[in-house]
Amino acid sequence: MKLEPGLKALITGASGGLGTVITLAFAELGIDLSLVAFPGRELETLQDTARRSGVDAHFTCADLRDPDEQKRAYQEAREALGGVDILINNAGVEFTCPMHELKEEDLESVLRLNLEAPMRLTRLVLPEMLERGRGHIVNISSLAEKSGPALQEPYAATKAGLVAFTTSFRASYKDSGVSASAICPGFVEAGIYQRLKNRTGMSAPALLGTSRPEKVAKAVIDAINGDKPQVIVNPLPVKPLFMLGELSPSLQAGIIRMIGAHKFFRKVYEKDKQG
Repeated sequence: MKLEPGLKALITGASGGLGTVITLAFAELGIDLSLVAFPGRELETLQDTARRSGVDAHFTCADLRDPDEQKRAYQEAREALGGVDILINNAGVEFTCPMHELKEEDLESVLRLNLEAPMRLTRLVLPEMLERGRGHIVNISSLAEKSGPALQEPYAATKAGLVAFTTSFRASYKDSGVSASAICPGFVEAGIYQRLKNRTGMSAPALLGTSRPEKVAKAVIDAINGDKPQVIVNPLPVKPLFMLGELSPSLQAGIIRMIGAHKFFRKVYEKDKQG
């Protein structure tokens, strides 16, 4: 599927940093937009900015942890735009915390928003995509799904689930005109990492580095245009590390520990505890 003016996109987490950059990149391509976020304080401003590019843009404030809110977000997008050609599952949440200290409601939030919501929204948009023989799902995953950072078990698990979901989806709907891609960024100077950095003053490990959100937005566009199953976005090459992990998980674990990701999240947790 090639991106072209007049296509309709539903973007979740639209006003959360990375979502904003993806939104504006799509608006520049002439793609009409339905923007979803919670609590969504910046959605109206983002809608107005997107409309200045000449596209049709609407917003919905919806808590996507709730299946009824997911249905409402989809229905409002469909009514406003006349359909959904592209679904960007970008909304997500994380808690840096030992598993035994994690509140049950926080665990539920991660599972529902990061994994259940993308799957349920995909199920909602899929029938009309299949009927038209055209559509693309983009699931924003993370390098956490491959590296398994300390104190991030639910986040890493849900992001790994998104990759597995994407892979299976592509197999199920091959040759239907509907496809999916998973985007796996490392630390991005927006959204979750930016809020974490602002809150704690902690910067990402130098051996991993950070990426600009514009680079992730470009990866999303390239993934749709090229029907790519998975795209890793990181300033330093990490694919060899993850290939090594398939051959020797213990060696990969040692290298990731050396890079400093585990230490980084432990320090984040300590900073948060200190208030």
